[in-house]
Amino acid sequence: MILAKCIKIAKALRLDVTLSQDIQAAVDAAITTFGRIDVLVNNAGYGLIGALEEVSDTDIRRQFETNFFGVLRLMRSVLPLMRQQGSGHIVNMSSTAGLVGFGGSSIYCGTKFALEGMSEALAKEVESFGVKVTLIEPGAFRTDFNGRSLAAAEQSINAYAPMSGASLQWFKDMDGKQLGNPAKAAQAIIQAVESPHPPMRLALGTDAMSLIQEKLSGVKTDLDTWQQVTVSTHYTEEQ
Repeated sequence: MILAKCIKIAKALRLDVTLSQDIQAAVDAAITTFGRIDVLVNNAGYGLIGALEEVSDTDIRRQFETNFFGVLRLMRSVLPLMRQQGSGHIVNMSSTAGLVGFGGSSIYCGTKFALEGMSEALAKEVESFGVKVTLIEPGAFRTDFNGRSLAAAEQSINAYAPMSGASLQWFKDMDGKQLGNPAKAAQAIIQAVESPHPPMRLALGTDAMSLIQEKLSGVKTDLDTWQQVTVSTHYTEEQ
């Protein structure tokens, strides 16, 4: 989604984020209509359930083309405009799976982890130009993610059934029962964009909060437990 502030008209455009020509056409149309782009919301994406061994090369490439490279292309198309304006805000829809790895969805997590790293570095690159970047890390919300936006590996390996098979069933069972309210999530995102000091990361949902806190605690535990080994790897005078 491409937005221009303070303009009370809307223009809907067909955009396939895997097609460079669609991206350029959408950006050009936004500039022609509004004269500027203030906010880019990268919301296109879908889930992929399957253990690493179960997912085909074709499905892996398709997942990265949509969830990662589509975002990359859109940002590269919009950033020159935002730099010229001296302002802008890029909102990238990540996931709790961008910080927490979930068994049975390793490729999906890979796309979101890649998005997180790219966005964090980008924020430092464009800060001096007045451009801001925010990652949205939602938990489970009542969108179509568990339905038509969820794909599954064609191959099924019995050994992974307790992991990827159970994960797919969970998504199906939870469809329409998720705790998260999309309308409230949208308001939270707007609040972040309108803030003079927006967050680098915005977790949405109590489930996201709990899972991310657990991940951070685990990282700290590993750092503390292995601190002696970590610091022992420097060159010393004896060497």
